[in-house]
Amino acid sequence: MIPIVMSGGNGTRLWPLSRKHKPKQFLALFGDRTMFQQTLMRLNGVSELAPPTVVCSNEHRFMVAEQLNEIGVSSATIILEPVGRDTAPALTIAALQAIQEGDDPILLVLAADHIISDIEAFHLAIDTAKVEADKGHLVTFGIVPTDPNTGYGYIEASEKDVVSRVEAFVEKPDLDTAQTYVASGNYYWNSGMFMFKASTLLAELEKYSPDILAACREALNQATPDLDFIRLDQETFEACSAISIDYAVMEKTDNAIVVPLDAGWSDVGSWSSLWECEQQGENNNVTRGDVILDEVSNSYIHSECRLVSVLGLENVVVVETADAVMVASKDKTQDVKNIVQSLNQAGRPEAENHRLCYRPWGYYDSIDNGDRFQVKRISVKPGASLSLQMHHHRAEHWVVVSGTAQVICDEEVTLLTENESTYIPLGKKHRLHNPGQIPLEIIEVQSGSYLGEDDIIRFDDNYHRN
Repeated sequence: MIPIVMSGGNGTRLWPLSRKHKPKQFLALFGDRTMFQQTLMRLNGVSELAPPTVVCSNEHRFMVAEQLNEIGVSSATIILEPVGRDTAPALTIAALQAIQEGDDPILLVLAADHIISDIEAFHLAIDTAKVEADKGHLVTFGIVPTDPNTGYGYIEASEKDVVSRVEAFVEKPDLDTAQTYVASGNYYWNSGMFMFKASTLLAELEKYSPDILAACREALNQATPDLDFIRLDQETFEACSAISIDYAVMEKTDNAIVVPLDAGWSDVGSWSSLWECEQQGENNNVTRGDVILDEVSNSYIHSECRLVSVLGLENVVVVETADAVMVASKDKTQDVKNIVQSLNQAGRPEAENHRLCYRPWGYYDSIDNGDRFQVKRISVKPGASLSLQMHHHRAEHWVVVSGTAQVICDEEVTLLTENESTYIPLGKKHRLHNPGQIPLEIIEVQSGSYLGEDDIIRFDDNYHRN
């Protein structure tokens, strides 16, 4: 059985903590491990598991690889989507990849950004689903509802409280309809988790969505290896329809089975749901970071960088990061996407990037900027190198804070240690390398007429970036 982890989401519903270039699945919202890592770790103990396949955005590939390495997963298949096309194309690619060796494995499809608190119940549901998948069924996991939630789609089952045939998939209902569903006992929340044989899914795609199957087969046939990744052909994959597996197959097939799952599941789709999932403390508050409260109740307060103090409020969400603060009524947190939309329309970088930006070689933190200057703190992993590059519009000054830096500037190679510095003139080819055993920390001061990240001409790059 191959776990298929779908990790293509952009996570805008938990802005400002979750952003396009580091969405919620790569954040440690519950404990020391990220949601992506916990998705795989909760499978420990499931029998006959093969190494996982991860389908993710090209932009997230190095985060995926690094987070897999941190939990000791070294043989995963990582498939890169050049553009987002929803779950049907992603699962089609995963199924086609799974049968390339001539086998017909069972695929356990999981989202990278869900939480499940009752691991034992989850494993029992997996065992139950495997029996049905072996019979050639398309299995979906239906979440036993705890309330008439209008934020989820629902699955109508033919019977109550048991494995049964799917009667229908229904869209997110209004409150009255949701109350009717929950009272009936044979409706479940649609979790977006599935299990089926690769051949079963491909046969149903051939029947109901042959265009998607054909486009995905061609995109995989023309895929190219890139380091540890499988890079799909962009032109072919872009031509594929953007559609969910529910619309493409599950709503049309007569071969769907629902396995009830009551295991403390949440898709953590808003700040209010994050508050519900956390252990609440005094006055039903959840706090993270440096927080002081006075007469505050039923609230979620998160501080990343600074002291956050809140007085005399209830049912609020306050989230502070290095470059943004969000304050919201808890019953309005579903609308945070409107803020992100406004940021995108205004061309604001806060919609997509954190101030701390991760790269395959390490990270940088933009600690100050103004007219014609920018200051960054740069950390380079041992043995790692930035690309050989040039800038048309800016010069750079580098000061080594700790570690050892090998600096290439045109034909000159220099070693710098703590408290030493160098100057990179505008238009000069240059490269920064860490030859040491500890992280290299430098302060970079940029000056010039334009300081955008797109003013980088790369001549050589260890990570195959353009």
